[in-house]
Order: sequence, then structure tokens, then C-alpha cells
Amino acid sequence: LMAGGGYQHVPPVPFTIGMDLAGTVAAIGDGLGRLAVGDRVAATIPYGAAAEFVAVPERVTFPLPDRCSFDEGAALPLNYLTVHFALTVRAGLRPGETVLVHGAAGGIGSAAVQVARALGARTIAVVSTEAKAESARASGADDVVLVDGFKDAVLAATGRGVDIVVDTVGARVIDDSLRCLAFGGRHMVLGFAGGDGPPMVRANRLLLRNVDVRGVSWGGHLDTDRGEAAAQWDELLPLIESGVLRPQIGARYPLERIGEALADLENRRAIGKIIVEVTGRPGDGHG
Repeated sequence: LMAGGGYQHVPPVPFTIGMDLAGTVAAIGDGLGRLAVGDRVAATIPYGAAAEFVAVPERVTFPLPDRCSFDEGAALPLNYLTVHFALTVRAGLRPGETVLVHGAAGGIGSAAVQVARALGARTIAVVSTEAKAESARASGADDVVLVDGFKDAVLAATGRGVDIVVDTVGARVIDDSLRCLAFGGRHMVLGFAGGDGPPMVRANRLLLRNVDVRGVSWGGHLDTDRGEAAAQWDELLPLIESGVLRPQIGARYPLERIGEALADLENRRAIGKIIVEVTGRPGDGHG
């Protein structure tokens, strides 16, 4: 979306794309002391990650456990911190609740499945193909349903509906997603990857069963609480170190083939995260 000028925040051209990265700290600015030169780190920025060297604010740079490869590190920050914020802060997830995840084979969808399960929820993954169903199961989904007819499948599987919907798709799924919500359920809006733009919601569907539609902007949250990212990472770190949270990586490309990686995303061929590798240079890292 950003490369095509369709994202909500597009920097002036020319610019370098990429929001997540991992690598080794090459230098540190004056007055900073949380990290050291040589540390293995992961980080997230609004754009510019697909490069050999990247300047990153310390507050969004995180220590990377030794057990994590740079590939995994580059797949962690934005997705996992976003869904952690969505589920804990915006949705108020409680252990034992049921979470429905749309686009569950994608980067943020697979992260949502893993984080929800780690927080004690039952997870139902919604995918578009059987191949993507296998990826969702590998992420740990308790149940997997195809997007065609998902409402009936979810209601049959639960008998009451779900407590939380994690929606990165948008207009094509929101009506049936709201019908899937149990009394007091929460529908979390994380994006519109379905390509139909922001959906319209009929308010009567919220009124009858006391359900909510809530927006999720992790970046906006950081603008108001500048220390929150590090605190979130500290909460997730034991789960990353133990392997409970482990990104699904679907493909790897060298930096010079980043156009092919973007085409895979645009044409919905991506399963899990796509990694762009920068190799053979000081500070080798991935984005």
C-alpha cells in the first residue's frame, strides 16, 4: 500500500520502504545507554527498513534473544507488538475467551493466533485456501475455517459465537464477523487488506447484543505513551525466548529482488512473513 501511494501515511517520494528490521548495532547516539554497539536487535520504524544501514530511535529498538535468527527478528516487532496491544489494551482479552482471526496465514494474522493462545484464549483461524489452513495450524490455531461460509462454521464450532474478532481484511468480512460475535463481543479493526477499503457498519448490529467495533493503531498509541513499546517487548520476551512466539516465515528474497517480494504481497501469494535479506556487508541484517 505504501509503495503504491495507498497507505494512510505516505512519505514524500523518493523513500525507502520497510517497517521492520533486525541486525547488529553499529553505532549509538550521544546520551543513549540501553543498548550497546554489537548488540543483536530488532526494530520497527514507519519506513526505511529495507536498507544496508538504518537509523532507528532507541525506544523502538529491542534486544533480540540469541535463539532468534535475524529472519525471525525482522518478522517480530510491528506485528507482535500490534496484536499484543490489540488484544490486551484495546480488546481486554481474558483467559478462556475465544478469538477469531481473519487472514490468519498472513504475518499479523499468524502473530495474532500465537499471542492470543499465549494469553490463554481459544483461537479460530479464518483463511482463504487449504494451503493457508496448514500455515494457520502450524501457528497453533485451535480451529481453522475457510472464509467462504465462515460465519456458519464458527457458530457451529462455538455454539455461542466468539468474544473477539481480529480483522485485517475489512469490508468483505465485517458483516458476518459481527454476526459471529457473542453478547458483549469486540470487533478489532486492524486494517483493510481485502482491498475493498474501510467498511461501513450498521449501528443496529452493535445495539442488539452490546457489541463493539474498536480501532487499533499501535503507532498512534506510541505517540501518547513513548515508553510503552519497551514495556510490551519485555512482556513478550520470555515467550519469544521459549519459542512460544515464533514468526511464520513464508519466503526470503535478497534486497535486490525486493520488487518480487512486493508483488507476492500485492497478489496475496504471501504466507506468513516475507523477509528481505541484506548480506555480505558490515551490520548484516534483515528487513
